[in-house]
Amino acid sequence: MADLFVALIHHPVLNRNGRIVTSAITSLDLHDIARSAHTYGVRAMYVVHPVAEQRAFALRVLDHWRLGYGRLYDSRRREALDLVEVVEDLEAALKAAEVLAKAFPLLVYTSASASGGASYRELRSKVENIEGPPIMLMFGTGFGLAPAMRERADVVLDAVCGPAEYNHLSVRAAASVILDRLAGR
Repeated sequence: MADLFVALIHHPVLNRNGRIVTSAITSLDLHDIARSAHTYGVRAMYVVHPVAEQRAFALRVLDHWRLGYGRLYDSRRREALDLVEVVEDLEAALKAAEVLAKAFPLLVYTSASASGGASYRELRSKVENIEGPPIMLMFGTGFGLAPAMRERADVVLDAVCGPAEYNHLSVRAAASVILDRLAGR
């Protein structure tokens, strides 16, 4: 399997009105996406946030589970959260992944509204290619990644779609579905 990375992006993302904003970090996203990432063999998960106070919040949550009472309470959660690194921007995440993988990652844009991009079958074949480049999946918080992130990506992944018109999964749920489709047995 190619090295797989996750970037949870908090800026630039969209709000419900389509304006570019910076969203807040939630502890549920940290826990749940890290657990899914660990389950599916992700090498590292980067929490990307430009605001120092938000990064400090994320580090306090992580420290509770890595070093504090949470470490004794649930060691499996600590194991998953050990994958998480908090960084200021996407560039820092890409550089960190490049160091781990010894190659620059292919950047994949995900969105609830993406269409006409790569299918899950196409991207899964890249994930299964151990000779291929590392892959970083970008997940947007708020109401999804800003258009500039799509332009930055090497690959646009088709949206996760259910049988009905409604399509508004939490980023935690979408990340789990996508990781299962790309790396599940």
